[in-house]
Amino acid sequence: MTRILIVNSNTTDSVTTRIAAAAGAVAPAGTVIEAVSAPFGLPLIVTRADWLVAGPATLAALSARRGSYDAAVIACFGDPGLDAAKELLDVPVLGISEAAFHAAAMLGRRFAVVSFTAALRPMFEDCLDHHGLRSRCCGFRMGPPFNGDPGRVAEERRELLIGLCQEAVEQDGAEAVILAGGPLAGLAPVLQPHVPRPLIDGTQAAIRLAVALAGLAPHGQRRQERKLTSYDSAVTSLYAGRA
Repeated sequence: MTRILIVNSNTTDSVTTRIAAAAGAVAPAGTVIEAVSAPFGLPLIVTRADWLVAGPATLAALSARRGSYDAAVIACFGDPGLDAAKELLDVPVLGISEAAFHAAAMLGRRFAVVSFTAALRPMFEDCLDHHGLRSRCCGFRMGPPFNGDPGRVAEERRELLIGLCQEAVEQDGAEAVILAGGPLAGLAPVLQPHVPRPLIDGTQAAIRLAVALAGLAPHGQRRQERKLTSYDSAVTSLYAGRA
């Protein structure tokens, strides 16, 4: 049995429910999935500032459940807290943008990123640079500002997203298209019949990779204790000498 923890880095439980359903649809038999929302923070991660704020909340959720999972997925495009989690935890931790970018790079020479609002683009560009894959991205197709319910954006912008995916293929030459953002989890298989190139769901890509990687990291790594003050107690415990 492989246990996967998914952390939605925002506080919107309806998004977490969507993410859990998308994960369950592709998880191999014998996989147990637990999906949780960030214990504090914002209802939707949109800007670089939001992303930075979401990092400690993501780490707190991961730390609070240590020992109960074999691998973890950070289900927020931009992967807040990912590098810290990889360093501090003793199981594999993947981000959905990390997984989507690498999957897209294997499915096509050039890939595009499509999402529901252009406000996310700077964060996505930073993430592409961080993973060394900016040169493989042929463009972004993104919607106008969004201020509604994050749990409903996939339905409310469905037709818009279909059009953006088609533009990415026809005008940008994308050989694969990433449908980016936790609130869009599970939408790629629904839209695939309307798009002539592979659509990639970051949550589903991350789940498949997490299952494959579970067990590869050594358990019980010892680290020097360091004193972290004034943070959430779950984050503070990550510095207590054992991951």
